[in-house]
Amino acid sequence: MLTDVAVVIAEPVPAFELGVASEIFGLPAIDADLPRYRYAVCSSATGPLRTSTGFSITPTDDLGRLDTADLIIVTGASPSATPPGDALTDRLRRAVTRGATVAAMCTGAFQLAATGLLDGRTATTHWAYADELARRYPRVTVDRDSIYVVDGPIATSAGSSAAIDLCLHLLRREHGADVANRVAREMVVPAHRSGGQAQFSRTPVPPPYGAGLAELLDWIADHLTEDLSVFALAGRAAMSPRTFIRHFTAATGDTPAAWVRGQRVRHAEQLLERADVPITAVARRCGFGSADTLRRHFRRVRGVTPETYRAAFRRLE
Repeated sequence: MLTDVAVVIAEPVPAFELGVASEIFGLPAIDADLPRYRYAVCSSATGPLRTSTGFSITPTDDLGRLDTADLIIVTGASPSATPPGDALTDRLRRAVTRGATVAAMCTGAFQLAATGLLDGRTATTHWAYADELARRYPRVTVDRDSIYVVDGPIATSAGSSAAIDLCLHLLRREHGADVANRVAREMVVPAHRSGGQAQFSRTPVPPPYGAGLAELLDWIADHLTEDLSVFALAGRAAMSPRTFIRHFTAATGDTPAAWVRGQRVRHAEQLLERADVPITAVARRCGFGSADTLRRHFRRVRGVTPETYRAAFRRLE
């Protein structure tokens, strides 16, 4: 159960990433039914710490606070930042051993790599520093494309805004899609993006898609039970199938089939959490047609069956 969150900072403190963690885990939500957390900002240093943008931050706790956290988030301003000392390294390793999740935002991946916690694992970081992370730590498999990567109890995210995506994913994994979507709605951000800039949330669709494609994506989300083949969608977009696939993939980072499948799985999540209907009805409402097809795609994306997901995240109104 995720109830206790601690963020580790060191000079220069990345103000944006710290703000993201504080917004999601440290502030009371507008929606009073959303989860609340014990939240702390921790450092081995005492007194105010300089941020990357010049102002100062005062930690609320020392590193001892990490010993009780369910989620520990490590920030990092640049790869040249001071590596973690023995005290932080030991506490992070012990946290993983006792079952906590340890996450790194942006170049905080360098801090985790220095502890050895990324050895033999896959991780990501800001694209500008991915090659350097791979060079410094050859035992780490660096994913240069993903917005975030979760490998066992360790999670890493790419550049600054990807910290939002990672935190929302951790909420989704712990509390289900409905809670993550409601938090995203309060922050006025997409509920889920895949690698690159592909949008998984129905709204808002960002301007880079272009008005025509944005309208089509909204239409798809509202018509998941209809014929959403490439030929049908290309006709609606007034393009040849080949041109449509090229434009769609360039804009979303996914093929049309993969994007539609993702939308259907996410709609299934919402129905499984909220609607008391049989799995066969969920499958029909999502456009999968049959329960077997739903189970196959749902397991591929979420790693569990729809039944298991419903048992874990069923929300009683």
